[in-house]
This record gives sequence, structure tokens and C-alpha cells, in this order.
Amino acid sequence: MAETLHNSEPAASLEDQTLLIFARLMEGGQEDEETCRDLDGLTKLLNDDADAQEKDKNHESICKLIDGDCVDTILCYLDMRQPEVVRGHATLTTSAYLRAAGEKGRERLSAFFFDRVKRGTYDDYIVAFCVAAAIFPIVPDVSAELFLNEGFLVSLGPLMRRKWKSRKVETACLEMLNASCMNAACREAIQKYCVEWLEEVVDQDLDGEVRSMNSEPNVHSEGGSVNMRKHSEQVRHLAAVILAKLRAVPPNPNTSDPNQPRVDAAVTSIEDLSGMFTKMILRDESDGKQHSIEGLAYASLQPKIKESIVNNPELLKKLVTTLKDAPPRSPMTYGLLSIFLNLTRYRPSLTEEEKKMSQLKAYADAAGKLAEPDVLDDDEHVTKRCKAVFEAGLTPVLVTHSKTGSTRSLSTIVSIIHSFSMTKALRGPLAQQGAIKLLLTAWATLPETETTGRNMAAQAIARILISTDPNLVFGGNRSNPVNAAIRPLASILPPDPAADRRDLLPTFEALMALTNLASMSDPDIPRSIISIAWNQIEEQMLSSNARVSQAAVELVCNLMQAPEGIALYADGNPQAKNRIHILLALADAEDDGTRSAAGGALASLTGYESVAKLVLEREGGIEVLLRMCTDEDEGLRHRGVVSMYNMVAGDAQVCQLAREKVKEVGGVEALKESLKMSRRPEVVQLTVETLKAILGQE
Repeated sequence: MAETLHNSEPAASLEDQTLLIFARLMEGGQEDEETCRDLDGLTKLLNDDADAQEKDKNHESICKLIDGDCVDTILCYLDMRQPEVVRGHATLTTSAYLRAAGEKGRERLSAFFFDRVKRGTYDDYIVAFCVAAAIFPIVPDVSAELFLNEGFLVSLGPLMRRKWKSRKVETACLEMLNASCMNAACREAIQKYCVEWLEEVVDQDLDGEVRSMNSEPNVHSEGGSVNMRKHSEQVRHLAAVILAKLRAVPPNPNTSDPNQPRVDAAVTSIEDLSGMFTKMILRDESDGKQHSIEGLAYASLQPKIKESIVNNPELLKKLVTTLKDAPPRSPMTYGLLSIFLNLTRYRPSLTEEEKKMSQLKAYADAAGKLAEPDVLDDDEHVTKRCKAVFEAGLTPVLVTHSKTGSTRSLSTIVSIIHSFSMTKALRGPLAQQGAIKLLLTAWATLPETETTGRNMAAQAIARILISTDPNLVFGGNRSNPVNAAIRPLASILPPDPAADRRDLLPTFEALMALTNLASMSDPDIPRSIISIAWNQIEEQMLSSNARVSQAAVELVCNLMQAPEGIALYADGNPQAKNRIHILLALADAEDDGTRSAAGGALASLTGYESVAKLVLEREGGIEVLLRMCTDEDEGLRHRGVVSMYNMVAGDAQVCQLAREKVKEVGGVEALKESLKMSRRPEVVQLTVETLKAILGQE
């Protein structure tokens, strides 16, 4: 019995805690800090309760204590008239309650919402709409059910058209509509039932309203001012944001009900909405700025709006300044980053086959109208926009925000920098303004699941390092920062396995960047490249793409200046033999650049006896070197003659065997031909020395 009583105490204590918190929250009159503390305590109890239910189906939930009045208490703290900090904590509590209460919680939420709407007072409308707006991101499916309930949306028109306005009701209503736009079905319903009065809100005729009011003698003023009879500027801007979302994401014609009447052409164009947002942002007033930024973010999905933004230097500068001053992880920061992302995003490159398929899909979706890509979104226009945004001073602001931003904002920042790096002229300035450090940090800190962001960061690093002196980028021979760049570059050497198609551009750019790094004087760098990326580099040497293969061989050629690189080919094991055979094959390739790079590597390696033996053992190996000696390109002839000199000049047995083999295959005549073709003194001199070594002359 004692044990039973002891085990029951925690449950009783838990109930007492829950009831005590609700008693304080219902009583009210507390300081905001105390209210937030109680809400946090309730949130923890509910989350713990939900965890316990998942572990034990027989767990007795504290939700049995939470009746309709308790739910009303929690939800009323979501009221827009509550302090912002309280609303934030109440949102977390609501989320925890819905998780713990399950279906019962959803029923109570629905009952609360429709009960308040049915009452029809301004206070009840405000609370109901605020709750709907707050819970939409938490339980979108439940919220959509409430929102799409028959007759609800239809009732909003008369409410918003009342001549005597409650700005808080209007604001709460529009906040709800704004949140619901995340759901496709809700967007279509808003398009069907609300667009007309939303446009009236945006394009209100004040004089017409006043005349209408004055013609009704029974209307009594409750404030006397005309301003109380019209929609406030904040309300108008919020309505404009909703319209911008509807214009930016139009309904799918295939899912529309053919029996429904068609919506009339929009009275308010996306250009009108964008102009309204622009004016508000330039006025630099806090009221409505967030809504205007959100609206412009959606409007800037349209190419013509992108062009209007970048062609307005004052607006562009204001957006950069506003982002600089915006708090990290705030809705304003996300909105501004979205605008810059839209301005700088390139269309994905498509193969001819993909272009045809895309056109056919667009033709089908447009019910017989072939949709062509907007010319304002082609690479030329995007490049100009990138330059304009860069010149507005965005990069240092992005660097600052990258230090405190969320994963979402950091991925967006990386995408913007990635677009900047497409333009060769911007790569040096990007490095000067701290972009390399930003990208290295982003690659290292973004979760591995964020493959797109990490790949973009690595590719942008590659592009900058291709076009700039790495000694300047990394400040001389400080190897640690350089080594930090090797892993991101190595990560994009293999094509992305998750991609729909094989894109070799990142591979090519990473190889080029690594080649630049390998040319630095720091001996640690080639060692690190070989340690981290050798297997991928070796694989790319045999790529079916000639440019990728050439870039890989050029990197190998640079790595042969390091002892670790030479050891890969000169240590005499079976792998070394295979590697030398591959180099000889590449030195005989059709592509000039690949032949030259492979020849450079052989020129470095043939001075080692073990390598010379492998060349001799390879059938046709000496002939490959001789063909290099007679190539039309004098640079390649030089590499061939160096390789041949290494093979034949010396007392080692392999040199004697090489001299005999050269004579046997007509090498003397080939070298004489090379001598006739060459003009550079160093090539002529070395060819003469090689002939002397073969012919046994002093």
C-alpha cells in the first residue's frame, strides 16, 4: 500500500502543477514575464506528457484536466492585442497542447474558432482570426479545414466592407488570409471569394466612401474622423501582400472547377502592388514595412518586377541598408534575403531534350498555349541584375548576417554568392569582401542533409579560386585556410548522385581550382590534396568528357612537383604501373590540352629509374614519347624531349635499354625532325643533348 501511494504522488503532483498554472493564467493581471514563465511551464508539461504517451499507450494524460475554458485561456493569449513576447510563448504552448491532446485538441480548437465567429462581435472576430493565423504553420491541415468550412470565406466580404471599420478586425482577418496562402486549396478559395474585396481594400475610393456615408442619415459617427471610416494604410498593404502572393503563385488551371464562374481580370496589377510596396519601403516608416518587404519578396518572383527593382538604385540601396539593420533570424531578414535571391537566381541550364520536355509540359498546363521562358530571366538579364545588386554593396552585409543566421538564411546567402560567382569580373571583389571565408564556414556548418547549399558553397569557392591568385586570397603561405578549401572542392569532384542529370561543371571547376592551389609554394598543399582527393582525381582523368579529363591531368601534372605525388607513380607497385600506362595513353590523346598536361607529368616522372622502367615495359611507350617530340606544338615538343632525355641520359641499365629501344623504333630520325621544327633555344639545346646521349657522343 505504501508503495502504491508513493508511486501515485508524481501523477498527483503533475495534476496540481497543471491546475495551478491554469489558475494563474485564467486570473490574469500578471506581469508579462510571469505570464511567459507560466506558459513555458505549461509547454514543458504538455511536451513531457506527449512524450510519455508515445512511450506508454496506457499513460494517463494531463489533457483530461484541460477543458474548453482552459483551451480558451491558452488561445486568447494569441490575440494580437497581447504583447508580442506573450504571443510568441503562447504559440509554443498551443503547439504543445495540440500535440498532446491529439484529436480532442483539434475538436476543441475547431469549437473555439466557430463559436467566436458565430458570436460576431469585433472582439470575437479578432481572437478567432488571430488564432487561425497563429496555428496555420503548426497544424496546416486542421487550419485549412477551418478556413475552407462552407460559408466562412463568403462571410468575410461583408465584414471587410462595413463602413465603420475596426482596424484590428481587418488586420487580424488579413493576417489570417496571409498565413493561409501557404496552402494551395486555401489560395484558390481566396482567389474565388476574396479577390474582389481585397482589390477594393487596396484601391479604395475615399471620396466615394465619404459621399456614401453622408447620404445615410442614420449612420452615427463613433470617432468622427474620416480616417476611421476607411481602411488603414497598414491594412491596405497587408491586402496587397495577399494579392501579390496570389499573382505570384496563380492557381493551377488543371485543378480549377470548370463549372465555377471565371474570375474577372485583376484590377490591381502586380506592377501596381510592387509600386505600393516600393513607396512604403522608401518612406522608411516602421509601420507596414514588414508587410511591404514580404509583398515585394513575392512580387519579385516575376521577371518584370525584378527588372524594375534593379533599375531603381534608390530602392536597391534602401533594401541593402534595411537588411544591414534587420535583426538576425527575423521575418524581415528572411523577406529581404528572398528578394535578393529572386533578383540573382539563374534559370537551371537544360539540355536540348530537357528544353523540349519542359515546353511540352508548359503547353499541356496552359491548355494549348505554348509558354516560352521570359526573356527577362535569361542569363544576360540575370547577370546584369547580379552586377547591380553586388554594386549596391550587398556582399559585406551577407557576410555579417551569415555569422548569426539560421540554416535557412545561410543557404539563401550561399545561393546569392553562388550567383555572383557566375560573373568572372565579380570573383576578385568577392574574395576581397570576405566571400571565401563565408563560403568555407557555410560548407563546414551547414548540415550534411543540406546538399544543395553545401554544393553551391563549394562551387562558388571553386569559381573564385579559378579566377584569383590563391596567394592573395589566403594571404600568402598560411596553409590552414588553404587546406580548409580542399575538402569542399573535393566534395564536388564526383557528380551529385541525387541530381536528375549528370552535371560535370562543378567537377571541372573544382579540378581547376585545385590546380591553382597546387601551384602555390606551400608543400603542405599538394600533400593535402593527394590525401583528401586523390581517388576522385584519378577517376576523373578517365572521364569521357575531354575538358574534365584535361583538367584532372593538369592537376596531376602540378601534383608531380611534390614528393607525395611522385611516390604514387615511382614506388614500383602494380598501381604505379597502371598509372604510368594511363599517363602514356593520355599523352597520346587527341585533345591537345590533355596531351600537354600528361606530357608535363611524364617530364617530371621519367627522371626516376622505376618510372623509366615502366615506360620501357609498356608496349609502344617509347613511341608515345617520340610522338610528343615531333608534335606541332613546341611546348609539347619540349615536354617530349625532356622525357626522352631523362630516359636515355645516364649510366643506369634502364638508360642503356632505352637508347637501344629508341634506335630500334627510328627515334634518332624523329629527334632530328624535332630539331628542325624547334625554334626555342632551350628545346634545340636539349634535343641536341638527347641525340648525343643516344648516339654515344660526348
